[in-house]
Amino acid sequence: MIKPFEEKKFNIGELKGISAKTIEEHLKLYAGYVKHTNLVLQKIDELAMDAEKNAYALGEVQRRFGFEYDGMRNHEIYFGSLSDGSTVLTTSGALATAIQNEWGSFDAWLNRFKSIAIMRGVGWAILYFDVKEKRLLNAYVEDHQLGQLVGCAPILALDMWEHAFVADYQPSGKKQYVEDYFENLNWSKIEKNFTDA
Repeated sequence: MIKPFEEKKFNIGELKGISAKTIEEHLKLYAGYVKHTNLVLQKIDELAMDAEKNAYALGEVQRRFGFEYDGMRNHEIYFGSLSDGSTVLTTSGALATAIQNEWGSFDAWLNRFKSIAIMRGVGWAILYFDVKEKRLLNAYVEDHQLGQLVGCAPILALDMWEHAFVADYQPSGKKQYVEDYFENLNWSKIEKNFTDA
């Protein structure tokens, strides 16, 4: 019996630009990723009982696991960064120093990160810590799983699927959503992600 993943709870108050209704609906989507991660793992166990007979189905379900699991984890980072009110980045802290060392300044990093976020298409803009090289990297992740960086810990994850913003901003408001997202960030949570990595 596989231990199931549990849905995390988030303390998300009033946000600039992002409505409570959007957050409520978005959290339901997150709950679905948790549920389906567990269902996929159960199905893999069932199919693996006769892996040869179920090879095709097992392969397809195994591929689906990455989508559901990464969808769950990306959303946990996203919602975690919007929890407990917004705070500013500690300018003398380890994360600010790492950003400055990698990109020269916070503004240079922020410009690059935002340029990833507003690309056409759905996916995620993610700031990673490369555990092996001890450096920060920005990346675009398509869907939830395509483009995740192996050996890197996600520090900050910005959901750029339309469900995250279109009800409040319309499709043409993608750029404003990104701006407001940064206004709503709890940088202490992101700094903790960095420390934990």
